[in-house]
Amino acid sequence: MATASKSSQTAKNVVLALLALWSVVSLIIIVVWATSPDLKSSARCRAELQDVTEKLEGAKVVFGKNMVAVEQLLEDARNAEEKLKADFLVLVGRLNETNATLEECRQENVVLNWNISALQEKVELLRQTEANLTTQIGLQQDHIEALQQNMTEAGHQTETCVSLRTAAESQMMAAQSQTRACESRLQYQQKQLQKCKEVESEAPKDATQQQADGGSSSAPALSGIPALMLLVCSALHLITCEYPEH
Repeated sequence: MATASKSSQTAKNVVLALLALWSVVSLIIIVVWATSPDLKSSARCRAELQDVTEKLEGAKVVFGKNMVAVEQLLEDARNAEEKLKADFLVLVGRLNETNATLEECRQENVVLNWNISALQEKVELLRQTEANLTTQIGLQQDHIEALQQNMTEAGHQTETCVSLRTAAESQMMAAQSQTRACESRLQYQQKQLQKCKEVESEAPKDATQQQADGGSSSAPALSGIPALMLLVCSALHLITCEYPEH
């Protein structure tokens, strides 16, 4: 804006100087022609003076027009200067806004740099956490493999226990069957023993009758028969209970 104002002022000064110079030169010529009667006649001088006067009047008109043009140029220059001042103020305002925006951007950059630093630290912590989790996952996998191995062994042990239980149940059923067989044989032996006792109780009567009828020689033999039968029954009972049928 200052450059435009200076340029308009310089143009104005140059135009004014040219007009002044032209006026001075014209006056010098008129004076020279007027003071030289020896060279020109009076009529010719008056004609030339008239011509010069007309030219001077024309020059004055042209000067006036030029002055009007110069004034217009000056007015345009002033308007341009005002416009440039307004534009300058607008540019100053925009520059201030730009400076404020730049300051805000600088502050935002500071905040962003701080956030970037915080994020980098967080990323590093996450990497360490990931490494720790990877280690823990490896340990968990080893533990899972050990548990799977223990589960497999426990499954085999369970199958073994089930087989043993089945065998034990089978043996228990066999033992129950043998127990019932023993109880049946025991009842049978008890019946046989009861019969032996009955025979033994009847034997003295027979012996007494035979002794009364036939003599004393057969009495010892008949009295030993019940005892022998009792021993046989007891031995048979013990053998049956000790070695039950399968």
